[in-house]
Amino acid sequence: MSKMSKKYKYVYVIIGCLVLITYTGCKTPALVQREANTKTPASYNGSQDTVNTAKLTWKEYFTDPYLAALIDTALKNNQELNITLQEIEISRNEIRERKGEYLPFVGIKGAAGVDKVARYTNIGALEHHVEIKEGKENPEPLPDYMLGLSATWEIDIWKKLHNAKKAAVSRYLSTVEGKNFVITNLVAEIANSYYELLALDNQLDIVKKNIEIQSNALRIVKMQKEAAQVTELAVRRFEAEVLNTKSLQYAIQQRVTETENRINFLLGRYPQPIQRTSDNFEHLIPEAVHTGLPAQLLANRPDIKQAELELAAAKLDIKVAKARFYPSLGISAAIGYQAFDPTYLVKTPKSLLYSLAGDITAPLINRNAIKAAYYNANAKQIQAVYNYERTVLNAYVEVANQLAKINNLEKSYDLKSKQVDALSQSIGISNSLFKSARADYMEVLLTQRDALESKFELVETKMQQMNAMVNIYRALGGGWN
Repeated sequence: MSKMSKKYKYVYVIIGCLVLITYTGCKTPALVQREANTKTPASYNGSQDTVNTAKLTWKEYFTDPYLAALIDTALKNNQELNITLQEIEISRNEIRERKGEYLPFVGIKGAAGVDKVARYTNIGALEHHVEIKEGKENPEPLPDYMLGLSATWEIDIWKKLHNAKKAAVSRYLSTVEGKNFVITNLVAEIANSYYELLALDNQLDIVKKNIEIQSNALRIVKMQKEAAQVTELAVRRFEAEVLNTKSLQYAIQQRVTETENRINFLLGRYPQPIQRTSDNFEHLIPEAVHTGLPAQLLANRPDIKQAELELAAAKLDIKVAKARFYPSLGISAAIGYQAFDPTYLVKTPKSLLYSLAGDITAPLINRNAIKAAYYNANAKQIQAVYNYERTVLNAYVEVANQLAKINNLEKSYDLKSKQVDALSQSIGISNSLFKSARADYMEVLLTQRDALESKFELVETKMQQMNAMVNIYRALGGGWN
């Protein structure tokens, strides 16, 4: 067989091996994939109005200057928000890392060393023979100096590295949306706590006024007792009622302290008084809310956009895992100088060295690790689908719940207002009847107690109305823009 025939034989063998590697490597396991359901109901309550309150900035929605100042401070100092900002920075750096993987890696290398080969070895014997034949001795031990550049590059023929970078970009954008979701919740939590604080101030004011009313009633009862019109039992019952009402103010003061400290914590500062005005709390009217269409939630809610981007990243992860079954093509190169004497190091071409090599590899046997990563990527993609669908469903339910709550609380507040008016009038009536001995003292006590409870409930209902106004703004996706 001629030399040329042998050469072609080797070429055919190499080509055959490459075909076998490619065919075997490109066989990937079948997967069961699932696409996300992005359909939403046509409307919340039959309305096709596209005006959406979520488009308003939080400064336009919350007009109380004290509340606006608190939110503004929290957006600068809140620790959770600042932690989230660092997560964004981490994701941005991951993009840089992924982008660098599909570019050539180039390095510079310098080395120096000595080498003493044993004489009674094949290399040692060969060197000794050369020394005898040429009449020259090599340095012993033999120094070695080298200076050069080396480069390696994986050719991204299956888009594995590019898809990994795209997945990193999607995760980076999802962390941005995560930050927006943190802002939305932070704004809502501060607003809810602020309105709770105003409600507690009003309840404390109601208690103080009620203490004054009950104290006046107690003085009258004591006078009647001295006139033998009532017994000592009536006096003690009135005293007990006054003491019970006085004790309420300390429980409310404790709640005020805790609510103030909760706001301070959200603002990233140590406890201090919270500036506010509580005079017109009972006259606060919740902002009119336009819910728009449910489909707008997909664009307005940061958590939905975050789940959507996580889903996109999970799909790209499947492509990355799938590409690991395919052959990978790598190129390596090096150029530099090497000599046993520093004076010869830069002599060209005698001390010049260079190399260029290409290699193609593919998994052939025992691909279990690659299969496991592939199946895991698919499972995570299905998880991301369910998470996206759950997030959309949860957003719709939150809006529907808050819409119903706003409607029901409005009706409840109107009825409780009438109840408070009726019970407030009954206090004066019961006192007059008691003075004229036409009513028992227990009726006076129960009337005062019912009036106090109804006023408390009215304030609670007003607070719930304001909280519903805050929560539907958050549910619609407002507060972050």
